Amino acid sequence: MEALKLIPEFKDYIWGGTRLRDEYNKKCNYDKIAESWELACHKDGNSIIENGEYAGLTLAEYIEKVGKQVLGSACDKFNSFPILIKLIDAKDNLSVQVHPDNDYALRVEGEYGKTEMWYIVDCDEGASLLYGFKENITKDKFIEHIKNDTLLEVVNKVNVKKGDVFFIEAGTLHAIGKGILIAEIQQNSNTTYRIYDYGRVGNDGKPRELHIDKAVEVTDLCPARKYLEIPIVKHDGYNIRLLSECEYFTTYNIKLKSKALLNADKNSFNSILVLDGEGTLNGLAENRNSIQFKKGDSIFIPAEFGEYEIIGNADIIYTGIEI
Repeated sequence: MEALKLIPEFKDYIWGGTRLRDEYNKKCNYDKIAESWELACHKDGNSIIENGEYAGLTLAEYIEKVGKQVLGSACDKFNSFPILIKLIDAKDNLSVQVHPDNDYALRVEGEYGKTEMWYIVDCDEGASLLYGFKENITKDKFIEHIKNDTLLEVVNKVNVKKGDVFFIEAGTLHAIGKGILIAEIQQNSNTTYRIYDYGRVGNDGKPRELHIDKAVEVTDLCPARKYLEIPIVKHDGYNIRLLSECEYFTTYNIKLKSKALLNADKNSFNSILVLDGEGTLNGLAENRNSIQFKKGDSIFIPAEFGEYEIIGNADIIYTGIEI
């Protein structure tokens, strides 16, 4: 059984920049790299395995070949691969948007809805994002502000700093602002309803499609809840901080100073996304492999891989399915 280093899928949306190429050494021919789908098993994008016996297969092909047990028993409740992990470089503002919940998305779009979490990897001084409404709003007022092009007057603008965390439940109006680099952990869905797009046009020279009717149906009209920050827990060799915990994913930030011992047991696969630094992942059980990692790398550790150690100096996003 092997830990797998992954090659991401790239997206060149109009608001993207060049940081993923310049700073994270992403190999891509696009002029702009808006998103790198680091852990992806979706019809719109798949990670490719870089190392070992299954090199060259997509993550979907690997799971089909070896069996769903590599996801772990906590994933039995899902009909498909449960999560999608991205790096997002917002050179410009993203559209104001919303994602539906599971019931609506499965009925209307044929895939799961999208609850997601944002971790601010880096940002320009003074950068901000949109997160819910300033106060309660009625559906009629919401529609009125959309029609009158005054939506930005009632949405909640939040200044951000490196290390901030936002939990975006399905139904929450949101938008990443320009100058922000984000690690996003989300349900495995690509359904987004644009509400407002700053009057921009796409590569075809036409205004980008809006999805007003659907957005009005699914948007939660209450202010976004404040996120409860969990304190950092210090260990010998590393510090760890819980970023989010929900039925779809549990995510931690690990500041690796020398060594940490982790475990991919029968319950869940593990995902390691390296935001900075470098090191080595060593499987400790029999017939387990080792992987050298550096800034920008993404590693999938299958369920039942067992205990493994990560050695080095690195900033890591760790994700599994724990609930």
